[in-house]
Amino acid sequence: MQLKQTLASAVSRLSAGHVPSPRLNAELLLTFTLNCDRAYIYAHPERELTHDEQSRYDATLAERARGVPTQYITGHQEFWGMDLIVTPAVLIPRPETEHVIETVLECVGRAPLRQAQGKLSPADPLRITDVGTGSGCIALALAEELPQAEIHAIDISAAALEVARANAARHQLESRIQFHEADLLAGFENDGFDFIVSNPPYVGESEEDQVQLEVRKFEPRGAVFAGPTGMDVIRRLIPQAHAALKPGGWLVMEISGAISEKVRQSLQDWNDVRIRPDLQSIPRVAQARK
Repeated sequence: MQLKQTLASAVSRLSAGHVPSPRLNAELLLTFTLNCDRAYIYAHPERELTHDEQSRYDATLAERARGVPTQYITGHQEFWGMDLIVTPAVLIPRPETEHVIETVLECVGRAPLRQAQGKLSPADPLRITDVGTGSGCIALALAEELPQAEIHAIDISAAALEVARANAARHQLESRIQFHEADLLAGFENDGFDFIVSNPPYVGESEEDQVQLEVRKFEPRGAVFAGPTGMDVIRRLIPQAHAALKPGGWLVMEISGAISEKVRQSLQDWNDVRIRPDLQSIPRVAQARK
């Protein structure tokens, strides 16, 4: 079958299966199967697929039609301009999480800083830890943007840390990031970090039926849900972060609109608390200074 016919058939198949963005998904899976870019597909519409290529493409479409995220099928997701390896052991990095990076860089002023007389000023390299690193996307992005910073990445999942380490090696950042297996900040009390950054689980179990089926079914549950209201992990993290930060240090967390006021209340003893919206004006990032 020719490429244009194969693609049209795939779009119809995914549409019938109620897969969101069926054309984009069909294109991404076809480029993955053929190891080409999207421009190649449209530049060679008459190109015939081999029997093996067609079989492999059909297999990926079947996986997507049953709900498996495209990123888990291809094993890749882009974040902050980096191509990252993803597996079902980690949450798929999403564009909204890039607001976390932007918030940190705004607080930093894009230069290594330290606390001095109540203000951050250039001096020794920053010490930053990413709690619940998953794929390592936040830690890697900050390592790229802040080459002098000391970066730590923590996760309770050994399987997730394996993926994060692979991504660090893939981007030649393995010497820049120290990986630790731990439950949140257990063992890091009084470590004197300048920044504690996290994309914690924040969806309430009471909201489960509002979450996309593919998220509920295929992404690691512990990286998505956090108790009845979504606050269980954040309520543990906030006091631990306060103990592990140096005076004037920052806590930056991804959140959702559903818990934004609860998060603000939990940060009432902190300074400079701000809830930042994403591009859809949904509360997305909480920042607070010790």
